[in-house]
Amino acid sequence: MKTTILINCPDQSGIVCAVTGFIHAKGGNIIYLDQHVDKQADVFFMRLESDFNTDKFSMSVFKNEFETSLVLPYKMKWSLHTDDSTPTMALFVSKYDHCLYDLLSRHNSGELKIKIAFILSNHIDLKHIANQFEIPFHHIPVTKKTKAAAETKQLDLLKKNGVDFIVLARYMQIVSGTIIDNYSDKIINIHHSFLPAFAGAKPYHAAFKRGVKIIGATSHYVTEELDAGPIIEQDVTTVSHSHTIDDFIAKGRDLEKIVLSRAVKLHVLHKTMVYNNKTVIFS
Repeated sequence: MKTTILINCPDQSGIVCAVTGFIHAKGGNIIYLDQHVDKQADVFFMRLESDFNTDKFSMSVFKNEFETSLVLPYKMKWSLHTDDSTPTMALFVSKYDHCLYDLLSRHNSGELKIKIAFILSNHIDLKHIANQFEIPFHHIPVTKKTKAAAETKQLDLLKKNGVDFIVLARYMQIVSGTIIDNYSDKIINIHHSFLPAFAGAKPYHAAFKRGVKIIGATSHYVTEELDAGPIIEQDVTTVSHSHTIDDFIAKGRDLEKIVLSRAVKLHVLHKTMVYNNKTVIFS
């Protein structure tokens, strides 16, 4: 069985030796190890993949002894993930379909090893896509008056379906603290990188008028501060005076779906760690 362990703790000598020695003593074979030290914060981060003989491996014993031998002495925050568990994702959308199609296609081809519980939208426009991919679709309209009730319904659906994380694939509603508190560092959003310089309904039009030379996209975890959560992935592409507004929009949407899919993959593979509203992204 393959396991992935994520660790962060105050930086100190001997951590790598202690962890790798523990894995070896438990019969594990380390197949990947990456580490990082934030010198300013004096915090140590590590991601470690190991193989264990399933016949001799007890998850409960391993966790208890890891806690006693390492977590408590080194004041670690840690998580353990096994390759026999498949995370469950929910997709929130509105009317734009480019990110939705991209994620569903990647999932359909086996590139994204996840279970998609459902697609949820505040509009009915993309229901045909859910039908096409045979995924349950839930339409929950949202207005100022119904927002609280709508989010209660959303949360009920998420819990009922055992959703592990949420992807806002161009969901054009602000997610409130009610859901964020239940899915801290587990809600992934995508937006154009013009924010806040080109905020508003038509950012590409505003960028075109300014004659920008680079456009981009950013994927991040959602926090209550709008579009200010820990960044997971970003990318840019060049534009010039020869490009039209339609070119800007097309290039931007290509970037959005690519950057979002990369962010989702990093999350699913347990390669992201959040600390002080930043991320450590392992290779």
